[in-house]
Amino acid sequence: MLHFIWPWMFLLLPIPLLIRKFLSPLEKHQGAALQVPFIEDFYQTEKSRGRVHSKRWLALATWLCWLLLVAASARPEWLGDPIQLPVSGRDLLLSVDLSGSMEAADFEINGDQVDRLTAAKWVAGDFIERRTGDRIGLILFGRHAYLQTPLTFDRKTVRTLLEESAIGLAGKETAIGDAIGLALKRLKGQPESSQVLILLTDGANTAGEIDPLKAAELAKKAGLKIYTIGIGADEIEVRSFFGTQKINPSTDLDEKTLRQIAQLTGGQYFRARDTEELAKIYQLLDKLEPVEKETQSYRPTTALFHWPLGVVCALAMLLAVARLKPGLKRSAATKERFSVTGKRGNV
Repeated sequence: MLHFIWPWMFLLLPIPLLIRKFLSPLEKHQGAALQVPFIEDFYQTEKSRGRVHSKRWLALATWLCWLLLVAASARPEWLGDPIQLPVSGRDLLLSVDLSGSMEAADFEINGDQVDRLTAAKWVAGDFIERRTGDRIGLILFGRHAYLQTPLTFDRKTVRTLLEESAIGLAGKETAIGDAIGLALKRLKGQPESSQVLILLTDGANTAGEIDPLKAAELAKKAGLKIYTIGIGADEIEVRSFFGTQKINPSTDLDEKTLRQIAQLTGGQYFRARDTEELAKIYQLLDKLEPVEKETQSYRPTTALFHWPLGVVCALAMLLAVARLKPGLKRSAATKERFSVTGKRGNV
């Protein structure tokens, strides 16, 4: 459907008629007549010009230019068919640990050994893509917590910024309480909705200003549901001078606190020992029931003002050339006749 953003611009259409009606034309000043022996040649030239450029054609082209110029000024655009946007009404914050311990390579992706952060990016990236209708935000934390992406429907940007995160970017320690506190701060004042925080870490709270359990109590009062994910293998084989030994790389993981945080806020604690378990956890989180809201619609728009504006420019150039060409021909013809007359006089 054709739509004009500024339709009132069409009120300018009668301006040329008003100018012609209320403003008197310029007076023609008669100068002294010049008598030349070949006056009939001037009449022929004027007659030829009238045949090529009639007043009717000129007026029509001028009015067409004015109409197109006004139409371009009204900013026409084409409205596409309405597109229904699913809106769940959920505000979902994803909080990812970037502390030094996340570089432990105890996960596998397609047979390749990778660190914990790489595995988290690989699984969480697909999870973000599936969250159609949710507003998603990204918090990265280590010694400090940072809001990397505010709540947005732009899932592609959230996934890109998660992929660009690096271990140690927020410090080498772990501030779980600050991450929860930052989530509460960003969700404060938001419209009523289902608010969820998914917190992924592989350690215990070793930094920050807020105690994790105290932050969880504040989250409970604010209606923020927290799902915690403890990441890290239970045991891995390490080669040493004395042979192969089995060690537990997740000794620093504070499962008790993570479980208490989830229970206090009405969420759930999950344990991911490998990539497969981590993927299953995010699939389970995918089954969260959305809060029903009215469906929002969106109509794509395409600007069209450049088309009439382009036609005006083309017509203006043609009119300029059409006006200029007869004048050049007449000037050349006049010079030629004066030259011929001069030659005849010399003879």
